[in-house]
Amino acid sequence: MNTSRIKTVLLWVNSNRLSLYLLILFTTAGLLFIPNVFSNQYNGFDIGLTPLIPASEIQHGGPPRDGIPSIDKPIFIPAITADYLHTTDRIIGLVANNTAKAYPVRILNWHEIVNDGDLVISYCPLCGTGMAYESPDANFGVSGLLYNSDMLLFDRETESLWSQIMAKAISGKRKGESLSILVVENTSWEDWLNKHPDTLVLSEETGFSRNYSVSPYGNYSVSKALYFPVNKQSRRFHPKEKVIGIEINGLSKVYAFSELSKSKSSFIQDRIGKLNIEVHFNPLHRTAHIRTSKEQVMLPSLTSYWFAWFAFHPASEIYIFKKQ
Repeated sequence: MNTSRIKTVLLWVNSNRLSLYLLILFTTAGLLFIPNVFSNQYNGFDIGLTPLIPASEIQHGGPPRDGIPSIDKPIFIPAITADYLHTTDRIIGLVANNTAKAYPVRILNWHEIVNDGDLVISYCPLCGTGMAYESPDANFGVSGLLYNSDMLLFDRETESLWSQIMAKAISGKRKGESLSILVVENTSWEDWLNKHPDTLVLSEETGFSRNYSVSPYGNYSVSKALYFPVNKQSRRFHPKEKVIGIEINGLSKVYAFSELSKSKSSFIQDRIGKLNIEVHFNPLHRTAHIRTSKEQVMLPSLTSYWFAWFAFHPASEIYIFKKQ
């Protein structure tokens, strides 16, 4: 491919997520023929005749399978040596097996999946969703496919496709199976470190050459633009308004940070079905979590952009602050 053609293609996709992937592919994979990237609608995955989601709504995100490389041999370092992190940097925090770990978003933006023993850490930059699951000998990859602008993972043993937000296999031998969702916090490095001073941190020594100090998504998190279509949309909030949502026994409710910030209290009391809950919100660190009112047990929840929550939960109850 000649230089002028490369420039033409890159200009055409300049405002699209594909530009990121193409640049990565050119610089790290040495690809010389762009059509190879787009040669297969489903990146070689057999979705079958009856996937759990409409096949017509599975979008090709640009890269081939594993074009965005997962971190399969993560290295963790003590917090005191994580001098590359700033206090305001976002992290996905997790406590498992009595060990606290922080996965910086600046790294997850470039890799999206960390296979950490029996844990899978996933992050979709397009939806702002960080999730963790239990999976023995985790071995998941980035499929390069999307549903409702959200990443589809695949397990390398069966090549089944999994929806990140649904935490369920939508095709393949494991179709219909669900992953066990763990409690995570999407918060600032300062906040996590204050809560867990002995935390371990995912190292920038990932085995890949990336500039982790730069976000590949520019101003995406504040713009109204979506790179890929979703099947349901709502104008109630800005598309990228941060929300925290929870689903219990088929019932779901979502809390926009803009509504939570109207309360003078650090938490609000609410109820989903028969369960009394508390939604805790920290405006300084722009983070929230949900726990049971009685036992004070943290519950698995999802912090995301508003558009992403609504696309997957259009019938969700919406919290609106009411002044007492």
